[in-house]
Amino acid sequence: MRIAVLNLTGHPLPLFAGLPRAGTQIINWLSTELPEADFYSVSIEADNEELPEPDNFDGLIVSGSEHGVYDSRPWMAPLRNLLLKTKQASKPIYGICFGHQIMADTFGGKAEMSQIGNVVGARQFDFQGKLNDVYVWHRDQVTSAPPDAHVTATAGYCAVGALSYNFPAASVQFHPEYTELHLRKMFELASGYFLTTEDVNAAIASFKNVEIDGKLFAAEAADFFRTHS
Repeated sequence: MRIAVLNLTGHPLPLFAGLPRAGTQIINWLSTELPEADFYSVSIEADNEELPEPDNFDGLIVSGSEHGVYDSRPWMAPLRNLLLKTKQASKPIYGICFGHQIMADTFGGKAEMSQIGNVVGARQFDFQGKLNDVYVWHRDQVTSAPPDAHVTATAGYCAVGALSYNFPAASVQFHPEYTELHLRKMFELASGYFLTTEDVNAAIASFKNVEIDGKLFAAEAADFFRTHS
């Protein structure tokens, strides 16, 4: 099983020097639960690497990004085309944060900038009656689910927290690949650049008294790829 991980984050240097990139984080998060897979990361935004073709992978993971679906990045239209081709090839797609948004927006739903602004830190999501704490860092949201998808998680501030499609695709608004230690480092470095000091302090405060099980989501993602690959 060969899984392509699209790294759509800019990871500005030297600001984030020494911190693992999104593609690496995703592979580290999922590979322990899916050891039979061969993962490779493609750095689209930071290094201008070319998007793969569906013939080059058995499954696709779409990462988060600093950008929104409404931005004019040179890779945006080709990415939408890749998602449609991957759907047509019946190969599984898993989206995280921006990946969740661009999938929904491409497959007939709608994603847009939220009026509530940045949501950063730990939040509680309702997974069809089961409550779980998760890590989040986003400004945009899916505001309308595609007709071929159903909502599998919500939060008080986020009506479409996760989606499952009637073809091999699933996505989440939150970041299952993050760890608290990594987020703390990113928050400290991003303070004054991507986040205000108030945002950073509130985000770190939100880590108190939460239990976040990243392996739970990794196991579910691994089962998703095993089922559809």
